[in-house]
Amino acid sequence: MSSPQTSSRERNADACPVIASLEQIGSQWRLAVLHELLDGEQRFNELKRSTGANARTLSRVLDDLGEMGFVERRIEEDAPVATFYSLTGKGESLEPVFDEIECWAGSWLEESALQP
Repeated sequence: MSSPQTSSRERNADACPVIASLEQIGSQWRLAVLHELLDGEQRFNELKRSTGANARTLSRVLDDLGEMGFVERRIEEDAPVATFYSLTGKGESLEPVFDEIECWAGSWLEESALQP
């Protein structure tokens, strides 16, 4: 805990890695996609169904996560063309974070808050 003399600037400097991390992964849709891809590679429509995101939102989120190095895209040129998404090593490294959030939620959130 910080002392009364600790300035807000010092507290913000300590929080910067947390804030920067949440800015990258902290949106509802980014978290949903990352969590779904922990189960392995999925096609666009599978992710759309499992996350409940509309096509435009999902496309934007996947592009963002790809640019940040969390997700990679693989295209199969066979007819019909299929696009697959999977986590990179950077994305996979978030698994223990999700595990801890799930553990915390099980302890601190009411049952009704855990229902989608």
